[in-house]
Amino acid sequence: MTIRETLETLTDATWSGVVCHLHKTPRAFLPMKNFETLQLVAGRGIEGDRYMIGNEAGFYSHKPEDGRQVTLFEIEALEAIRRDYGIEIAPIEHRRNVTVRGVPLNHLVFKKFWLGECLLEATRLSTPCKHIEEILGKPVFDPMVHRSGLNCRILQGGTVKVGDTVRPV
Repeated sequence: MTIRETLETLTDATWSGVVCHLHKTPRAFLPMKNFETLQLVAGRGIEGDRYMIGNEAGFYSHKPEDGRQVTLFEIEALEAIRRDYGIEIAPIEHRRNVTVRGVPLNHLVFKKFWLGECLLEATRLSTPCKHIEEILGKPVFDPMVHRSGLNCRILQGGTVKVGDTVRPV
């Protein structure tokens, strides 16, 4: 094992996070709604969400992507945006599905991890878009650069609950 592989193994083994908030919406432009649980379907998405494969109704549904089945956002990013830019963004406003605490999302691209009982594979970092600024009426594009969340594919579905643990495989 190389030094890099050893460090990655140590890093992976040291983090553990928690699900703080869950959100979905059935169609683009509608407000996200809070939920205590979400049902994740392997290979398709979140039941009732705008990006579930087979029922696409999201703003970016004209650009199909199977790695966008569920999206995550760090609550620490919301705290940093408030601290650095003085902009309040509620967890329900960032338009990602799962808000987590203690999970190094930017380091998980191409890695697998557990979200409660569901197994996810991170496919790419999310990028901010002007669509969020239009919906929120807040100048959040620049503050969200490099901290806009993580897109994932659902490998093993199930129920995700607020308070569930997020941990490496």
